[in-house]
This record gives sequence, C-alpha cells and structure tokens, in this order.
Amino acid sequence: MTKVKLGWYTLMALALYALVVTLAWHHDRAELHRLRAVLAEMNVSSGSVGESGKYRLPLPGACLPQKPEHLPGYPRDYRKGYNQGFIFTAGDACVPVAYGMGVVADQGGRILKAEQNYKELTPAQFEKLIKDVADGATPEEMDKLRGREVWIEHPDGRISVYAHLAGIRPGLREGDLVKKGEWIGYLGNSGTQAAVRGSHEGARLLLEVWKDAVDTGTYLGQGLDPRKNAEQILAEAKALFEVP
Repeated sequence: MTKVKLGWYTLMALALYALVVTLAWHHDRAELHRLRAVLAEMNVSSGSVGESGKYRLPLPGACLPQKPEHLPGYPRDYRKGYNQGFIFTAGDACVPVAYGMGVVADQGGRILKAEQNYKELTPAQFEKLIKDVADGATPEEMDKLRGREVWIEHPDGRISVYAHLAGIRPGLREGDLVKKGEWIGYLGNSGTQAAVRGSHEGARLLLEVWKDAVDTGTYLGQGLDPRKNAEQILAEAKALFEVP
C-alpha cells in the first residue's frame, strides 16, 4: 500500500512541476506562484524534481573562482562598468580549464539564446567596439563582448548566461529544454582579443546569473565590490550553487 501512495505522490509532483515550467515560460505569474506554493508544501523543488533544487557549477568538479577579478562586481574600466559574473579560468577553478572542454547546464530550463551561427569579429571591428564602449556598453555591445553565448531561462525566474564559448552542442536551439548537468557547449575564448587574432589563448567561461532580464535586471553579486566583499559574494553564490 505504501508503494502505491508514493507512486501517486511522485506522479502528482511531476505533473505539477511540468505545469510550473509551462506557466513560467508563458509568464502566468499568479498561477505560477500558487503552484510553486503547492510544490513547496510537498517538499519538491520547482527547479528540479527528484534532486537538489540548488544550481550546479557549469564545469564538472569545479569550485567557485576565488580571485576578486573573476567575481561579479570587479571594475571593468575599459567600458566604465563591472564584471557581471563568475569567470572560470586556469588556476582559479579547482579543475583544469582548457579550450574545448565541455560546459553543462547549471539548472534545468529553456534555451533563450544559442548562437550556433556566431561569427568572430575582425580585428578592425573589435578595435572599434573597444572604442565605442569607452563611456559604457549598451546591451547590444555587451553581447559582442561576451562572444558566443547560450542563455537558459529557469523556472525560478533566473536566467543563466554562458559566455566566451568556443562552440555549442550540435542541434541545440532556442526553445529547447535542457536538464541540470546536460552538456550544452564547449569552453572557449570568443569575444576576446585573443580570439580575434585566431588564438586559443586565455580560455575561460563566464557564467552570469540574472534576475528579471539580462543586462537590465540584477545579477548575482550586484552592488558588492569583490576587493572588499569577496566573502559575501561567495556566500551568496554558495547559497545558490552546489559547491565542493
């Protein structure tokens, strides 16, 4: 008898979760909040049924970057702005970081952007871009600076941005659904001066986590200076991510 009850409980949770995901993508906020409350009472995360509701890091085995310049909020003087995410690079990720290694989804969701047809800027175009952003970068210019990107919208309203990718998983398109930990692309250095020169130097992954909207919303760690508040930024990140 117990097995039957657990089976129906699981089926109910899965059905509710599927509805939550659908409503999130159709922006039916009132019904979405009601169903999330039901899921919470059932002790099932709206982000991931049957597993931890926490996000995971996009490089298997990695840890959060520790250097201030690789954390959100670090100044980017060349564009009068700030770093908006976590930069995983060699020597600051707890795992080897190499051009072409696999990148996975930090949480389940829907693909908002997958730049399969990305084309690297020419040296002249890159030089002009750097001049154009000297007084601040527009969202369109930020897209160019991030290189090849994948954006994933999650049921909790957050959006994850993966930048500087070398490539994207073949066949991955806008609107596709992905699971937490699913392979989405290859680590690279697109959008950087090295990539413009045709070099694979400086391989890195930039992961940004936004609320509401990319570039116009708020990013994880916003308003904090990692030169002074690195521990607070990392604490906020650890509250969201599963970390070693």
